[in-house]
Amino acid sequence: MAVPNIFGSATAAIPLSQLDTNFATPVTIGNTAVQLGNTVTSFGNVTLTNVTISSGNVTITGANVSGTANVSTLIVTGNQTSLGNVAITGNISANIATFGAGSNTAPSITTTGDTNTGIYFPGADRVGFATGGSQRGEFDASGNFQFNSGYGSVATAYGCRAWVNFNGLGTVAIRASGNVSSITDNGTGDYTVNFTTAMPDANYAANCSTVYYSLTRESVTFFNGTPSTTAIRLVTGYTYTSPGAIDNAYLYVAIFR
Repeated sequence: MAVPNIFGSATAAIPLSQLDTNFATPVTIGNTAVQLGNTVTSFGNVTLTNVTISSGNVTITGANVSGTANVSTLIVTGNQTSLGNVAITGNISANIATFGAGSNTAPSITTTGDTNTGIYFPGADRVGFATGGSQRGEFDASGNFQFNSGYGSVATAYGCRAWVNFNGLGTVAIRASGNVSSITDNGTGDYTVNFTTAMPDANYAANCSTVYYSLTRESVTFFNGTPSTTAIRLVTGYTYTSPGAIDNAYLYVAIFR
């Protein structure tokens, strides 16, 4: 089929039905985008509205884009390469979006008017977070979360794996907790803290404390026995005059790993 004579008008629209889809290269005149098969190539100032590509590539090449391609709704299930300026005023849906690595001063994923704040990729299998051009956090290649909050530099954060505030008088009752399923009352002043999710090992650091309701005795709390991945046992009592175990109204336990 012969190609129509369209070179007389720089703004003429070309009906797709008149194009040979076997052309080696797309045909574009002025500001008109031409679709050949499943490929859209844009030259000049192109506005795409409600364009759906079910397969193939959408390519916008910087060397051929003199302005901005304004996209209201662009749905891409193939590959997209954008080397020019693309302004999306509506929604974009894609299987995979690929960005450059970026840096802490110029993140790959950022926002208009604050281009030194966002997400970037400082190395293989790493995701970094920056604000004001400085690195504030990172997921490293081992999956550890690192952040700078008073450390002076980005360092690994070691979180509290479990904590509990409970009443040990009478029927044991948890006031508030995290990763603690229950408290076992083993006897006077003797409790076991049971974890909802087990620790990776028993080499964690544990802290416990109490507030005794009487000012006439010195209250003490200590861990009893060998910690396990699923629970830790503690005993509370007093040392003044007649030492011994005693139930306590306020007990606090925190586990760090």
